[in-house]
Amino acid sequence: MNANPRIALVHDWLTGMRGGEKVLEIFCDLYPEADIFTLIHVPGSVSHRIESHPIHTSLLQKLPNIKKYYRYMLPLMPKIMESFNLEGYDLVISTSHCVAKGCDVPQTTLHICYCFTPMRYIWDQFDTYFNQGQNSFITTFFMKCLRGPLQKWDITSSERVDTFIGISQFIKNRIKNCYNREATVIYPPADTSFYTPSPTASSDYFLVVSALVPYKRVDIAIEAFNGSGLPLKIVGTGPLEKKFKAMAKKNIDFIGWADDTSLRNFYQNCKALIFTSEEDFGIVPIEAMACGKPVIAFKKGGALETILENVTGLFFPEQTAQSLLNALNQWPQYQWEPSRIRHQALNFGKDIFLKKIKLFLNEKIV
Repeated sequence: MNANPRIALVHDWLTGMRGGEKVLEIFCDLYPEADIFTLIHVPGSVSHRIESHPIHTSLLQKLPNIKKYYRYMLPLMPKIMESFNLEGYDLVISTSHCVAKGCDVPQTTLHICYCFTPMRYIWDQFDTYFNQGQNSFITTFFMKCLRGPLQKWDITSSERVDTFIGISQFIKNRIKNCYNREATVIYPPADTSFYTPSPTASSDYFLVVSALVPYKRVDIAIEAFNGSGLPLKIVGTGPLEKKFKAMAKKNIDFIGWADDTSLRNFYQNCKALIFTSEEDFGIVPIEAMACGKPVIAFKKGGALETILENVTGLFFPEQTAQSLLNALNQWPQYQWEPSRIRHQALNFGKDIFLKKIKLFLNEKIV
């Protein structure tokens, strides 16, 4: 590779600072001269460290008010992602949960994909996103027709990637199942230096931190806490917020969006985090554990790789309110040691991620 290589970072979209954007931010720090290519960018929605880079957007950016309905453009996204001109770049790093890994990279360019997941909308989470209960008949029918072609594109475009990094063993297996490709696992980073225990913390409530979207299954927590009467705070917003508020009894408090400092305070003062979704990895449980708080989690997905049963949390085996209630009933039997819980979270800190990702890149970039 050239002494001064040209590097492009490809990301699905820049509309908010979530786990994927925090990973992108670290790649931006590693490669301060890199260009960023993304389908759409909402200015001010991501950090200055990302927005200090040149950001190249697609034709979707020109559509009026696109930030409100860009997800409905999913059928068009593969071709639009392929339209980016990546000629002249020596290295492309795609950070992908949708179509970013399908960018059209010249044969002489090294393409490394940090894969959050194969496109869940068309694989294992299709029925969650496009069931008729959540969508119109036309949308459901339309997406059922497009599912096959989108899966075919997803498989074919995976061949453009030279090397995959998966965010967990769970995703490594999914990459193998979907693309028949191998992947190296490097867990994404949590900010364990910011999320720390408080010496004056109380334990007044249980906590959910989640986008209010179908696959997160926050409805399970609401049903369980409606039945238990225990205090629950829900931090997060999303399209199901109105529906969930109508479901919830008075012991459930909806906080809405919270900045990082407020979120840390919610972690520090909760009894435990409730984690109801099947996640590819799950940064939220790590943040809670970094604050010394245990987690009650659905026993599937990335949580199995981060939570130590009966040490840093409890699992409930079925994704139902009753199964969660059973775990809540077991809760008083355990004594939780905040320092031991935090020690587990430190295995997923930024310093660990940086060390592993630098070693991996140095081995691949010649």
